[in-house]
Amino acid sequence: MRDEDVWLQALLEAVRVGVHAVDHRGVTILYNQMAATLDGLTREEVLGRHVLDVYPSLTEETSSLLRVLRSGDPVLLRRQSYRNFRGDEVHTANATRAVYRDGRLYGALEIAQDITEVQHLAERVVELQAATRPPRSGGRSATVRYTLEDILTTDPVLLEVKARAKRAARTSSPVLIYGPTGTGKELFAQGIHAASPRANGPFIAQNCAALPGPLLEGILFGTVKGSFTGAENRAGLFELASEGTLFLDEIHALPIDLQAKLLRVLDDQHVRRLGDQKARVIDVRILAAMNVEPEIAVREKMLREDIFYRIQVVSLRLPALAQRQADLKLLIDHFVADCNARFGMTVRGVTEDAMRVLRAAAWPGNVRELRHALESAMNLVDGDWIDVKHLPQYLAQYHMSRGEPDAGEPGSLHPLADRRQQGLFASVEALERDLIAHALAVCGWNVSAAATLLEIPRQTLQSKMKKLGISRNIATSEMRSAEVNKTTRSGQND
Repeated sequence: MRDEDVWLQALLEAVRVGVHAVDHRGVTILYNQMAATLDGLTREEVLGRHVLDVYPSLTEETSSLLRVLRSGDPVLLRRQSYRNFRGDEVHTANATRAVYRDGRLYGALEIAQDITEVQHLAERVVELQAATRPPRSGGRSATVRYTLEDILTTDPVLLEVKARAKRAARTSSPVLIYGPTGTGKELFAQGIHAASPRANGPFIAQNCAALPGPLLEGILFGTVKGSFTGAENRAGLFELASEGTLFLDEIHALPIDLQAKLLRVLDDQHVRRLGDQKARVIDVRILAAMNVEPEIAVREKMLREDIFYRIQVVSLRLPALAQRQADLKLLIDHFVADCNARFGMTVRGVTEDAMRVLRAAAWPGNVRELRHALESAMNLVDGDWIDVKHLPQYLAQYHMSRGEPDAGEPGSLHPLADRRQQGLFASVEALERDLIAHALAVCGWNVSAAATLLEIPRQTLQSKMKKLGISRNIATSEMRSAEVNKTTRSGQND
């Protein structure tokens, strides 16, 4: 085997997508192990065989590899559903291109990502959305739990946002809600729906970052039988939300081509199912949310400028918890009372020491982080009051670090170890490690949420965690070690 063939084979086995190549006749000449895993086959069962012999449910028309061989035109991010010759159902998102050699068609190459599990889950979600749709004769949607009155605040800024939301609820204009993660964007969306003339209609929420683009298009707009292999006649979320409200969370994560399709729906209130020529009339109010500044999303090409102007007819900006310190006691009392009711407990509140810790915290996860921190404490409390020892370790640790001579401002993050004797690169790496561990703790070790909090891609965070050796057990051990070190230094100073 030539050296270049060895490297090619190593590359094919290293990538986490299926790679399938056929020659000009449609016979497989390249097929990696990931593709075999996706299809539930072995490489030996596929190599050297024609595509239609291996996948009998496909045809010359429905096979993206054979279509590209025939037309020479690429197929980008196309959904494909099929059964292999064992009868297993497979769902993939494919990108397929023709390969030329010396100006002549040599074959076709396809990259496939498995979306089988996501497909089934998404279809189940749509079925549940349809099942919870209130009858047209009336009845509040089962998915709405909150009203605007449930938003607790004495903060003047948030009180004005609530007042704007109440006024906006009277119409059917689109509303854009934006603010940091954990500030209650969906709560506001539900509240607007509940206060609107559409309150007896459906409220359907979809996170645009939760599904791959090829799958999300069918979920939103619906499908017709034959639009792709395995497709059935199915209403999308726009149709299911008709006469009600569709809440699109993280709308900046919606692929650009789908944003253009959304713009058409907003303009004419007609939706066309995937693969259908018929336009269906709908009556849907769109509420959208973002956890990044809209201007940044437009500038970074995450959000089309025209869609931004169309959805922000009314805009609501939610302040971070750190900007509404006066609400902290109110929210703490509410969450403690809620946990008492759910857990059958009689905790009276938090001690003065615990309150000082809670007031000093930065709360990058905002109200959601506060709620989870208090629920964590309620699981550990052994008396009538929540004390510092009952709070999540990262909160108590950062509070303790404020007493050091080089500590920063209240609410800031502080390194867990004493780094005054470290060089620049070691200090930067150690600080990065602490910030990542803190974000993971804040988000309950949800890597995707922590990546959003740190404003880096999820893959980058995973890479850094691996490089820095960050795991849940290691981080917890280090925090305990840091407490011991700090206690020792304190004793030496005495």
